Amino acid sequence: MLLPVPDDQLPSLRRFLDPVVRLVEEPGYIAADPVAFMHRYEGTEDRNLAGFLAALMAWGRRDIVMAKVGNLLERFDTNPADFIGNLSARDEQRLEGFRHRTFTADDVRWLLRALSRILLHHGSFEQFWLQCYKNAGSASANVNTIQASSAISQSNSITSQSNTDIFQANSIISQSNTDISGLFSEFHDRFFALIPDAPVRVRKHLATPVKNSSCKRLWLYLRWTLRRDSCVDPGTMSFMPASELMIPLDVHVARYSRLFGLLTRKANDWKAVAELTGRLRLMDPADPAKYDYALFGLGIRDIAIPEAFIINPSDKHSP
Repeated sequence: MLLPVPDDQLPSLRRFLDPVVRLVEEPGYIAADPVAFMHRYEGTEDRNLAGFLAALMAWGRRDIVMAKVGNLLERFDTNPADFIGNLSARDEQRLEGFRHRTFTADDVRWLLRALSRILLHHGSFEQFWLQCYKNAGSASANVNTIQASSAISQSNSITSQSNTDIFQANSIISQSNTDISGLFSEFHDRFFALIPDAPVRVRKHLATPVKNSSCKRLWLYLRWTLRRDSCVDPGTMSFMPASELMIPLDVHVARYSRLFGLLTRKANDWKAVAELTGRLRLMDPADPAKYDYALFGLGIRDIAIPEAFIINPSDKHSP
């Protein structure tokens, strides 16, 4: 049985993780990460569409993902918004021969058709997300978000923050934010309603919490598009506050999360994402997703972890 991190240890764990976030979340991170495809373009719609395709295909080794997504975008004879918005049968022929993991050229063709219809009927990709968000009943409370952020950042010195400050802030944000599991279910259903004739296999490329999926790639995409004031995440959309973001849970993030006692559930599923994000909100309710950089970066930067933070040592070197 995995043990949770004691509540009174969260402030010191935050003091350890925050500098790791700052170390990893820097401009040099962009080039080798799929988020780079959003930075290629200046137009917001181009960024959002390129980022969506990149996030869906962010599966496997990063160098292969970079090569495959780059190959796909090169097949567009113009920028992504123009190509997708004016998609024709002739344009679709450009996709022939494309393949990445379980993605086939035909799968991508159906996905682009849905995106094209989204632009036609909603005007922009963000407007589609906003409609899904509203329909899912996820009401954001920006005033409470600001209050929560203020409660834990009133001092520039983290050492002066008390447990009471942190837990009061989290209480505010927890009470104001509803369960947003309905967002991805709504997005999934409305997306495929636009392409009702698409093969069943195409639906598997968009995760949904209905099947208890962690929805890692969708959370990754929303981290890219919703986090502001980041030198890595472009922050191109604002339909939902960053306080409602949840962690894109991959095996590396899950491993370190269990090591720290931030995650006690053994399966990497939706419930695990909710558990982990809930504890991260205790440390920063306004921006819990920033800790994705720390939990992922510990491995790639080979950062030594103080023994005092190792709650579940059996997970120290687990796959």
